[in-house]
Amino acid sequence: MKKTVFLITACAVVFLASAVISVVMLNAPSGDIVKIKSDGELLYTIDLSKSPNKTIVVEYNGKKNTLEIKDHKIRVLEADCPDKVCVNAGWLDSTAIPIICLPNKLIIEYENNDADAAAR
Repeated sequence: MKKTVFLITACAVVFLASAVISVVMLNAPSGDIVKIKSDGELLYTIDLSKSPNKTIVVEYNGKKNTLEIKDHKIRVLEADCPDKVCVNAGWLDSTAIPIICLPNKLIIEYENNDADAAAR
């Protein structure tokens, strides 16, 4: 009986440790290269570790998204979209979750995004 309880406990610990490690690895940026796409077209590939602080304006059908690169991070600072989900997303900090502005067809994502790997 004690062996069974020990075995179940050991399996549970290994499972939980694996789950935690998987979540951390999935959400941690694996590099500093980001891609900025508009309407499916790649506009910029930026190495955040080398980029100076600056703003970039991306236009789509007369609407604008102002991107901010600061302290080796990137975010949507302002947007002409009605819901501002992209602005409220904050700084890009996950390879699993890109910043997306659906009305303006803008995507900001790390280069090693799983969607890129699946497309290859």
